[in-house]
Amino acid sequence: MPDKDLTKKEQFFLFLNKIFFLTLGPFIAAFALEIFLVPNNIIDGGIVGVSIITSYLTKINLGLLVFVINIPFFFLAFNKIGKKFVVQTFYAIGMLSLFLNFFNTHQHPVSHDLLLSTVFGGIILGTGVGLVLKHEGSLDGTEIMSLVLSKKFGFSVGEWIMTFNIFIYGASGLVFGWNKAMYAVLTYFIAYRVIDVVLEGLNSAKSIEIISDKGYEIGQELLERLDIGVTYLKGIGAYSGKEKNIIYCVISRLELAKLKQIIKEIDPRAFIAIVDVHEAYGGRRRGGRKS
Repeated sequence: MPDKDLTKKEQFFLFLNKIFFLTLGPFIAAFALEIFLVPNNIIDGGIVGVSIITSYLTKINLGLLVFVINIPFFFLAFNKIGKKFVVQTFYAIGMLSLFLNFFNTHQHPVSHDLLLSTVFGGIILGTGVGLVLKHEGSLDGTEIMSLVLSKKFGFSVGEWIMTFNIFIYGASGLVFGWNKAMYAVLTYFIAYRVIDVVLEGLNSAKSIEIISDKGYEIGQELLERLDIGVTYLKGIGAYSGKEKNIIYCVISRLELAKLKQIIKEIDPRAFIAIVDVHEAYGGRRRGGRKS
């Protein structure tokens, strides 16, 4: 449902942005499959993997198989997940099917080197799939099935996906040989690591909590020397019963060493908790310091 606070023009550009990435993602994924992976008999997991094996054995068009085998999952998603997701997934998989035919150049792969094809195919494939997931679509029906089964039987989505893929990669070993199956597993892990990068971003920051008897002094030094925003929280030590200032801030990785140095100069016994932050937005990074 569109956000009522957005103007029609803003909603239209958001729609165009989503359609662009739901088209670009399948384009990139199809490029990886047809130019790096499929010509070398290296499969992807899920429905795409099933389709690659089936296409190899039956000579049926790969793009057609990807679309047809996913159809039952469209209906499953419609009942369990929602109309918007189904429409966007239907569009993304339709685009993937079209682009698989567009890049259908099995006789001319970029490389016959299995390791190079695995690494670059996995990176490019993960980028394409990640773009689709980031814009609320999917390229694989097994993810939908896993989501439904996890709600019904209690295992996690990841456990169901892994279970399906064990059988798929086992079938790949029987059809293409176990050497190719192991490269396929490597492709899977590379692709999913890249998906995480696409979804979470490369510029991971650090969320910092500092507990110290000299919390205010540390906070002021961070304001002055690092020019970052800090927030003071109140806490009470369970052992000492003393009230303490807890400092919260978000910094870049480059600033972490300097922050530790500042804290050590003021209170070497301060407690510091550091957590990775993949996205930080809203508000201002700098504190409300008067100029």
